[in-house]
Amino acid sequence: MDFTPIFENYQLYLEGFWTTAKLVSWALAIGFVMSVPLAIMRTSKNPLINGPVWAFTYFFRGTPLLVQMFLMYYGLGQQQFMIELSQTYEFLQDAYWYALAAFTLNTAAYTTEIIRGAIEGTPYGEVEAARACGMSRSLTYRRVILPSAFRRALPAYSNEVIFMLHGSAIASVITIVDLLGAARIVASRYYNPFEAFIAVGFFYFCITFALIGGFKWLENRWFAHLRPREQTATKRVRQPA
Repeated sequence: MDFTPIFENYQLYLEGFWTTAKLVSWALAIGFVMSVPLAIMRTSKNPLINGPVWAFTYFFRGTPLLVQMFLMYYGLGQQQFMIELSQTYEFLQDAYWYALAAFTLNTAAYTTEIIRGAIEGTPYGEVEAARACGMSRSLTYRRVILPSAFRRALPAYSNEVIFMLHGSAIASVITIVDLLGAARIVASRYYNPFEAFIAVGFFYFCITFALIGGFKWLENRWFAHLRPREQTATKRVRQPA
């Protein structure tokens, strides 16, 4: 194996890394902001409120992410009104924004169900205690239900972040030069797919390792009150006679 072309084109990999990092970070951030109110609506017993959110999550969790991205890029992006709109707003001609929209909606659907389950798992005693203190419904959600739900949702949400990172590799299919796109360019130039994809796999491995470490630190911090306290043995000191 010859990794010389990889080192010669390291800037291309760094650009791909930066594109992947921006794409995944923005999708996760916007998707998380969307998912919190949607999760609250999802817990409603009113079908007029709960139903549309259920349909949204069912569609985006029940179809492949690649299909969703194709619907955005080749479907929505090729509509006449979008073509006319892109002449005014040139950024709409970039495939990046269609991939971002697909990734955001996909992760919002999954995160909505994660937070919804965490909200419904809130012990009734905590809610009852908040009501006994005279808290309103919105104040109870802000101070009791949501903070408790976020703690319980953290392990499942960490998996969603990892899946979103790995799923972002399909962005290269619509001409976006992300990490996988950089590897495909190097492989086509130098006819060394083995080395090119080993390098991009190493990048993904490092990012995943960093994310796992970050979430593990958060879990240790947020769940510190659940760990048993270490009992320190006290030594008896004999008093002189």
